[in-house]
Amino acid sequence: MRALRVPSGGHLVVRCVHTDLLDLAFERGTLQPITSGEDAGAMVVASLPGGMGYAASAGLSAPALADAAARALEWARLSVRLGLFQDVDLPLPAVRGLHRSAHARAPLPELEGLIGLLDAESQAMAAAGARIVHWAASARATRTRHRLYLDGDCVGEQAFSFVEPSLEATAADAGRAQSRSLAGQYNGFCRQGGFEVIAQSGLVGGGARVADEALQLLSAPNCPEGRMSVLLMPDQMMLQIHESIGHPLELDRILGDERNFAGTSFVDLSMFGTHRYGSELLDVSFDPGDPTQLASYDLDDEGTPARKTMLIERGILKRPIGGRLSCARARALGHALEPVAAARACGWHRPVIDRMANLNIEPGDAPLARMIAGIEHGVLMRTNVSWSIDDSRNKFQFGCEWGQLIRDGTLGPVVRNPNYRGVSASFWRSLVQVGDASTFETMGTPFCGKGEPGQVIRVGHASPACRFDDVDVFGAEE
Repeated sequence: MRALRVPSGGHLVVRCVHTDLLDLAFERGTLQPITSGEDAGAMVVASLPGGMGYAASAGLSAPALADAAARALEWARLSVRLGLFQDVDLPLPAVRGLHRSAHARAPLPELEGLIGLLDAESQAMAAAGARIVHWAASARATRTRHRLYLDGDCVGEQAFSFVEPSLEATAADAGRAQSRSLAGQYNGFCRQGGFEVIAQSGLVGGGARVADEALQLLSAPNCPEGRMSVLLMPDQMMLQIHESIGHPLELDRILGDERNFAGTSFVDLSMFGTHRYGSELLDVSFDPGDPTQLASYDLDDEGTPARKTMLIERGILKRPIGGRLSCARARALGHALEPVAAARACGWHRPVIDRMANLNIEPGDAPLARMIAGIEHGVLMRTNVSWSIDDSRNKFQFGCEWGQLIRDGTLGPVVRNPNYRGVSASFWRSLVQVGDASTFETMGTPFCGKGEPGQVIRVGHASPACRFDDVDVFGAEE
C-alpha cells in the first residue's frame, strides 16, 4: 500500500476484503451441489478538499491498486468541480492499529459432519408423513477479513465468522398449504461464531418439531379479524424493528439518497431530539459491540470506532442511523446530528452507505406469563413470513407463520395466517408491555437490501417479546 501515490493535499483510504464461503443444503432429502469459494478485492477512496471519489479493484497487485487510485482521484476532482461536497467535512479513519479476531467458541464440524447433521434433520422432517410435501435443511458458513489503510498505513484489521442455519417444512392437504421454519424463510437465526450458533439455533433435533408445527398449522382455523392485542415474539419483532425503525432512521435515506430505488422516510431532520416515536417503554439501541450478534464489529467501513448508542430513549427519537459523511452533509444543511458507526458496505466492490448494524430493543420487566395473563383478547405471533410497506416506511402489513389465540389471560389454540397492519408513525405508541430478559432473543438477517448499485448486507436484531394494544389483526384469504 505504501507504493500508492497519495494526492497532494488529499488522502487515500483503501479497504481490502477477503471472503471464504461454504454453503450446504438438502432439499427433499437430496444434497444440493455444494457451494464454496473465495473472493478478494479492494475499494479505493480518494479525498480532496471539497471532493471525494472511489473505484474498486478485483486485483490486489500494486498496478491494479494504482489504477483504481487514479480512477478514484479523477472522480474526486470531478466532485470538487461540481461542488458535490461543498461545506461538507469529509471523514477519514479515526483509529490506528485496531485488531479484531473472529469470534467462535466452538469450531464447526468438518464437511462430512455438517452434511450428516443436515441429512439427519432432513430425514426427520420427511418422517412426519406424506402431507409434508417440501422440506429443506441448510447451513452457510462465511469467513471474512477486512483491512483498512490510510495513506499506506494499516489502521484496522478485523476478522469475522458468520453462521446461518435453516430448516423449513411445508405441509399440504386438500388444496391448502402451510409452512413452518426454524426462524423464518430468510434465516432469522444467524450470528457470529462457530458450532455454538448451530447448537443454540435449535437446528439439532429441530426437524421433527418444524414438521409437526407445519402439520398443526394445516389443520388450524384461520386467524380471526378485528382490533385486539398482539403479542409479538422476538422472531417477528426482528422484522418490525427492521422495517419500521431501522430503515426510516437511515440518514442517507432521509437526505434523499434512496428515493429512486428503496424509497424515502416519513422521518425528517427536524424530528431528532423531540419527536415521540413510541410509548415511554420504547428504548432502541444501535449496538455493534456484542460479538455474537450478526452485525457486530469494532470499526465501521469509514474507520469510525463502534460503540453502543441509544437512538430512541423512553420513546423519544434521539439520533439517526448515520455515518460521519451523512452527518457532515446534514450539518451543512443546518442540522447538528451526531454520527454512529453505521457506514458499511456489503463487500470490496461497493461504496459505504448508512446501514443498520445490531439494532435492538432493550428488555423491560415483564415475564411472558404476566404479559399473556394481562391480555383479554389477542393473538401471539411468531416468525415473519410476509411483509409489505410503503416507500416512506410508514404504512405496513406483516404476516407470521405461527399464531395462538389469547382469551382472558390464557394462551389458547393455534391459528394459521396471522397478519396485522398499522402505521409506523403511530404503531410504536401502542406498545404497552416489554418483556424481560427471559424473553430476549438475538436474531438477524443476511439479506437486507439497499443502495444503487444494490447491496445485500448482514443485520442483527435482538428483542424481547412486546405487547401492542388496539392493533388491526386479520387472517389471510384462502
